[in-house]
Amino acid sequence: MVAVNSPEHAGNRIHTDDGAREQGFPAALVAGVSTYAYATRPLVDAYGLAWLRRGGGEVRFRSPVFAGDLVECVPVPTADGVRVEVQCPRRQPEPNVMFDAVLDAGSPPAMRDGERLPDRSIVLAGEFGSGYGVRAGDDLDLYEREGIVHPAVWPAIANRVFSQDLVRGSWIHTRSIIRHHDVGPAGATVTVRATVVDRFVRRGERAVVDIAIELDGRPIATLEHEAIIDLDVS
Repeated sequence: MVAVNSPEHAGNRIHTDDGAREQGFPAALVAGVSTYAYATRPLVDAYGLAWLRRGGGEVRFRSPVFAGDLVECVPVPTADGVRVEVQCPRRQPEPNVMFDAVLDAGSPPAMRDGERLPDRSIVLAGEFGSGYGVRAGDDLDLYEREGIVHPAVWPAIANRVFSQDLVRGSWIHTRSIIRHHDVGPAGATVTVRATVVDRFVRRGERAVVDIAIELDGRPIATLEHEAIIDLDVS
């Protein structure tokens, strides 16, 4: 696929050419949730709704993908599931993104103690609707056909929590553990609960947040979401 930034990502200046250059990068970084969307494509091609209802995995963003890069998503079988390596061969031989996927993410974990953030309600429409993948460059029509949202919507909602409650200036999503507990019906209103469970400094100030996305009182996705929330802290 050709990596692109959707319009909603421009609110984080790291996803614009000017903002990325301010931080020493040659061009706009493509949002981690978009490269995660690419990484999910082999899983959904292979396992369909079964993975969207119960699957998940851990995604790590090792090096930037830039707008306009041609990316390849290469699935590699592992003992526990499938690793999808997102690569930009023109730039470097090593994977930019590693997604260690599982076919069954298990039951929703209990949210850990920490700094509780405000609950919020989000409608699974518009930027969080079934068209997310198409805007990012994933043309699979399953989401529109089934009336459900793309799995990248879950970390995109987590990013909304970060951008509204935690970040200062440009910021970078670095890692997520994402667990599916059901599909998200397009147009439904979900409740998002979040707790900051860790803050530390490593190449900037980072935060780790537990997030539960609930529909009618039951979790449909849970995440452990990590990002550099202040790039200027050393």
